[in-house]
Amino acid sequence: MKNTTRPNTLPRARNMLRRHWKTALATALYAAACCQLGLAQVAPPSILQIDVANNVLYDEDASDVSKFATAPNAIPDSHAGKNFNRAVGVADIVAVDGQPVTGTHMRSAVNVGLRTAPVPGQAIADTVRVGLAIFTFEILKSDGTPIGTIMTEGFAGGTAPPGAPLTATAGGNFVITGGTGAFLGARGQMEMVANPPGVASQRGASITEDPANRRLNGGGTQRYVVHLIPMSAPQVVITAGGPAVTHSSDFSLVTASKPAAPGEVLSLFATGLGPTVPAVDPGQSFPSSPLATVNSPIEVKVNGNSAEVLGAAGLPGSLGGYQVNFRMPSDAARGVATIQVSAAWITGAPVSITVQ
Repeated sequence: MKNTTRPNTLPRARNMLRRHWKTALATALYAAACCQLGLAQVAPPSILQIDVANNVLYDEDASDVSKFATAPNAIPDSHAGKNFNRAVGVADIVAVDGQPVTGTHMRSAVNVGLRTAPVPGQAIADTVRVGLAIFTFEILKSDGTPIGTIMTEGFAGGTAPPGAPLTATAGGNFVITGGTGAFLGARGQMEMVANPPGVASQRGASITEDPANRRLNGGGTQRYVVHLIPMSAPQVVITAGGPAVTHSSDFSLVTASKPAAPGEVLSLFATGLGPTVPAVDPGQSFPSSPLATVNSPIEVKVNGNSAEVLGAAGLPGSLGGYQVNFRMPSDAARGVATIQVSAAWITGAPVSITVQ
């Protein structure tokens, strides 16, 4: 279950965090020391699949500015693909890694038909591309809460660059120039996934078409594959006694001599979970009242399967330390289990605990 918290469990989760924050703070202080080494290392990459719908590209096919965005009905573009023509695209973000979200995808593009053997009107070049563009993805939760924005720029069309995810079957060659919110400081690359035959990736429209009716007039669907290297990734703290995963009853570490039980509520302590609500200034410690809950969607996986997340918050008094309460699956197998936490679909390295 991904970042779903029942209304009656959230107060209990918050109370649990408040009652035990002093105990947890000792772990957080150790986390801060461990984190210093981690900050000097490159965070592991994550691959995000962003799905958009109602994807429309408005081509600048008229010179009379007074007619821009005035026609209520769908108006096909009159000279799509013409070299050096400009266009603006708008689409709705509907899912990230299959999880429903909301948000807006925008792009600004210039058609530049690069060809090794051009026909008249195309540009001769050593590479094959169709345009130069800036793409933005402003991602929100389903309730409209902002998560963060990813910004990219580069070339549309052609082949994907070396090292791109294998799902990038529609090519493209975009660099991630940065991000905000959960994606602050992100870098990496982005490409596109080919649609099934007969499924349009976008609808080309005249710049005279009113974008207020974009959803009514309809558009295409597109999946983007984002190979993202975050500034920092979620990571369970490692203590001298093992991963900082504890029994919520007494906050003792889960160990081979005191293993976790199926269905038990555990607390893990981590870094790199990102912004909170209420927000705190960079470099400032988390408050104890009100509790600073994590803003991004949080997922905890046990042996690769999503576990129920009961709450996630910044540890009061700590700098970048977080506590996440989750329930072990009732069917968790006996033996060694892997625990992996993610925030805003950015995944940290797994740790192992013992299950009885």
